[in-house]
Amino acid sequence: MNVFDIIGPVMIGPSSSHTAGAARIGRITRLLLEEPVARAHIRFHGSFAKTWEGHGADRAVVGGLLGLSVDDENMRRSLELAAEQGMEYDISSVQLWNAHPNTVIIDAAGVSGRQICVQAASVGGGSIMVQYLNGMEVGFSGSMTTLIIQHRDTPGSIAKVSRLLAASRTNIANMRVFREEAGGRAVMALELDSVPENHIIDALRNVPGFRSVTLLRV
Repeated sequence: MNVFDIIGPVMIGPSSSHTAGAARIGRITRLLLEEPVARAHIRFHGSFAKTWEGHGADRAVVGGLLGLSVDDENMRRSLELAAEQGMEYDISSVQLWNAHPNTVIIDAAGVSGRQICVQAASVGGGSIMVQYLNGMEVGFSGSMTTLIIQHRDTPGSIAKVSRLLAASRTNIANMRVFREEAGGRAVMALELDSVPENHIIDALRNVPGFRSVTLLRV
């Protein structure tokens, strides 16, 4: 951990955990949905549940769902922007077992009807950790350029990804694979040293068994 992790990023609001982290969780949810959010159910746990309104976590999450960056001045009026853009949302509290105190669950639906459920925690200094994606336990932060691939667990899937990334001279800094069971749902999270070219992303999306390929640049 360095001094910038402790101080946190430049942001709108009083607390990096309650605003910067919350905004990043909302923004990652929007990116993973891969389309504008039409409606969202936001559930705060722990200290988030106690202070979300006073500390601005509500504005931060909604702003992130609108695609706003952490330091965007419009974050202050994100609730008004949501109304102007027709994005519906509701906020409630939830009690989770053995969860980080700054945890939020977001169930979001896009303009096409596509749905996603993200559970993530703001772990300090504006950093976050995505813990569940559509009910599957995962673990990625999005702090680096990150490729998230939701797919069916089949032999050779990882090799196909590494070959395509190598073709564009994109280095994999870190990689984790999560799965429910052999042959079942799986998620790859690849932290990259550079941004892969668009045609590589398109090629990955055309791999049989790959349900979703999302590039996170939060």
